Amino acid sequence: MAEESSRLDRIVLEARRNAEKRDQGYRERALKLFPWVCGRCARTFDNSTLQLLEVHHKNSNHHDNPSDGSNWELLCTYCHEHEHSKVKDTEGRNGSSSNTTTATHNPFAELKARLDAKKRG
Repeated sequence: MAEESSRLDRIVLEARRNAEKRDQGYRERALKLFPWVCGRCARTFDNSTLQLLEVHHKNSNHHDNPSDGSNWELLCTYCHEHEHSKVKDTEGRNGSSSNTTTATHNPFAELKARLDAKKRG
């Protein structure tokens, strides 16, 4: 059992390292391709503030990293968070979330019958 756990730990560690390399790779390429300006609010960045500039994947697929950068845009932390919150809000409104429940109570179910009875009586 300990051997299997150790093997699993190695696999997870390797996967994390690969993801970090992949993430660092496209960030570095995006920073070389694009000016250090937020694509939404136009805030400019320099070496001292560069950590606040993030790579946003336009199609939301973090594995889609073309070398020309066509799926990326640089956004400041705040605009990037706002972009992702819009997606979450849209999913909630469209019923895409699996945690939503539908109301089953119909407060007007007997309304027509009651109005008809009131007219007659």
